[in-house]
Amino acid sequence: MPKSSNFVSKANFASSSCSNGITNAIFTVILAFPVPFCQLFHPIDKNFSFQVKFSVKKEEIFATQAITQERDSFSSRLAFIVSAAGSAIGLANIWKFPYIVGQYGGGSFILLYLLFLVLVGIPAFISEIIIGKTTHKPPSAAFEQLGKGSVGWKRIGAIASWTGFIVSSFYSVVAGWILGYFTQALLGNLAQIDTIAAAHIHFQSLIQNPLWAPAFQLLFMALSVWFLLGGCRRGIEVCNKVCMPLFFLLLFIFTGWASSLPTASEIVSFFTSFSVKNISAVAVIIALGHAFFTLSIGQGTLITYGSYLHRQEKTLLSSLAVVAADTLVSLLSAFCILSVVFASHKEMNFGPSLIFETLPTIFSHSHFGTCIVAFFFFFVFIAALTSQVSALEPLIAHLNITKGIERKKATCMVCLGSFLLGIPSALSTSLLQDMTFFGHNFLDSISFITTSILIPVCGCAAVLLVGWRWGMKAALQQLQVHAPLLRFYFITTIKYLAPILIILVFLHVVGAWNG
Repeated sequence: MPKSSNFVSKANFASSSCSNGITNAIFTVILAFPVPFCQLFHPIDKNFSFQVKFSVKKEEIFATQAITQERDSFSSRLAFIVSAAGSAIGLANIWKFPYIVGQYGGGSFILLYLLFLVLVGIPAFISEIIIGKTTHKPPSAAFEQLGKGSVGWKRIGAIASWTGFIVSSFYSVVAGWILGYFTQALLGNLAQIDTIAAAHIHFQSLIQNPLWAPAFQLLFMALSVWFLLGGCRRGIEVCNKVCMPLFFLLLFIFTGWASSLPTASEIVSFFTSFSVKNISAVAVIIALGHAFFTLSIGQGTLITYGSYLHRQEKTLLSSLAVVAADTLVSLLSAFCILSVVFASHKEMNFGPSLIFETLPTIFSHSHFGTCIVAFFFFFVFIAALTSQVSALEPLIAHLNITKGIERKKATCMVCLGSFLLGIPSALSTSLLQDMTFFGHNFLDSISFITTSILIPVCGCAAVLLVGWRWGMKAALQQLQVHAPLLRFYFITTIKYLAPILIILVFLHVVGAWNG
């Protein structure tokens, strides 16, 4: 395994209408005539006046102009569901979940995973969505408002936005590898690889090339920028409305093909069997961790996407649809990959080794091997693209709405910054492979900081904000939950169980608790 394998075991344990809520936000306003703007004074709700001071022929002129500023939003409930699902569904669903299901007991592990989704995944997911939906603001401003003006809460919200940005920097590197392998497949360069050893040598030769990884990282980032420039409705929504149906179509085709393999029935039995003997302390904590990390919690994405929801939207039903879609992808991916690997009698692994070595070797032995491997890498690329777009959006929204920077400029600034921050990660297997921090290269180190520390901290802060600072009475009113049993469920999980379980995840991933 290359040094980047440490990144996988940590990162893939992990694997975003104008209203009174934006009354005090500062907007960059472009006048209908070509004059520079200077100051905005006390905007009032949707319609507000501002005074602009500018100079023409050394004379000072003051102009007052009223405009209407409409908050960007999703066009429908379906648009939100596919966008949030696109954020949640990523590399961890494809290269992490199949391995841990196979390693920790099949059906027994799946039941544990589903249990922890109910106890921590869903409460944390919904907490972040309603934070954004209630305030219609990006994470820092949203945390500040529900934190009752607290600077501390505001800073935590800002950290969440920056966490997504940092994640995007090294995520784009791995996604660049995937895009590079897609081109390799189209060129037929993977069809001749017939052993795991040969696949390993080929993978190492590519990632150790100091030009190959940054080049495809840049291409992947350019594709992300293209969608992000359009904002919520004309960018993110369009991206996911195109990519997610295509992703599910490819997944169902892949599932149909895997179902024809001789091991398919054995995998189904493995998934539906349950034995207490298969449940260990390690399996419990890994199921807990994956239930938390799989839903894009703790990166500001869900708060930002929630802020693009209309106030009358039914949050609970939409959120459950997203969680169901993410779970379906995880289960079908596990079925497909385990069926393929076991049918070939290859050793099961995860991360880059699974994606770039084991599966290409297996596919090369199949009929139409070149087409199948290209199809597979395109499938994984779509999952990476929608997740990358969501990771970058919180900081873009923060600069655009809170700091008043025009959308296109903010997008270019954030994406350029993410690309530059990702360069050391891209070179950590080549020119910078000898630069280590506490024994780990740059890619491993930055992924550890974000996935093992920042994401659990921000995710825990979100449920604490909702459960203790803002208050469950207001949260349940926002959720429109009236049934006593449901109210009991949300109060118990958001206030007590979710924070405790997230802390256990944090302790485990930083090595303070080993299950």
